[in-house]
Amino acid sequence: GLVSAFLHLSRIDVKVGDVVKQGQRLGAVGGTGRATGPHLHWGLTWTDVRVDPARLLDNPK
Repeated sequence: GLVSAFLHLSRIDVKVGDVVKQGQRLGAVGGTGRATGPHLHWGLTWTDVRVDPARLLDNPK
């Protein structure tokens, strides 16, 4: 299935298995690990194949 991962969060507001709704806050942007500043790293896979999340956005930047 579809797996979405949000990395470098300073706080996580959901847990594995939660059903989330559009617009729901998942956590707070942070700068964990080897990050040089606060940012969001969004990883997406479909059946274990990496997908560029920008392809799902209406107006990718």
